Amino acid sequence: MAPSLSPSPSLWVALALLLALDQEGHATITGYPGQISVDNGGPWGEWGEPEFCPKGSYATGFQLKVEPPQGVFQDDTALNGIRLLCNEKGTVTSSEGLWGEWLASRGCGRAERLISFRLRVEEPRGLRDDTAANSLDFACSDGAVLAGAGGPHGTWGNWSATCSPTHGICGLRTRVEAPQRTRDDTGLNDVVFFCCP
Repeated sequence: MAPSLSPSPSLWVALALLLALDQEGHATITGYPGQISVDNGGPWGEWGEPEFCPKGSYATGFQLKVEPPQGVFQDDTALNGIRLLCNEKGTVTSSEGLWGEWLASRGCGRAERLISFRLRVEEPRGLRDDTAANSLDFACSDGAVLAGAGGPHGTWGNWSATCSPTHGICGLRTRVEAPQRTRDDTGLNDVVFFCCP
């Protein structure tokens, strides 16, 4: 008798897991229709847990946690955290680095929402001090651009895709490197944002 060619249950499980990952290997989040990312994020650290504004709300502004330049022969980390300001009040943030202070908040105009972003990242520098992500800009649904005023190093990457016209950024997931003790620290490296109606 010829062997059965129907897939085994374990094969179906493996296929389902592959379909639950996007093109960059980020797990998709059930119940949230889209996510936007950029291709220039830093390479270090682990992805934190996704965090979201209350269901049915979206982000209208943000804050960055930034460590200022530490001077010659000191370890700089630049961008360490991103906080979204939700229109239904409250804030959300994913994992964050230890260093720096939260800068003043920046927001879109009334009834507008955050819809896309770009990231300023310093490429790996070998034996020299690495900072990875330094700053972040957002675009609002009315076309306004909110500058993040983060660290000075690195170059700006391309803008992310834009949330669809009926959606806005409602959550985030950040990639942050844990403290390296006596080695080079970088803080926040990359981020993914989620779009909701």
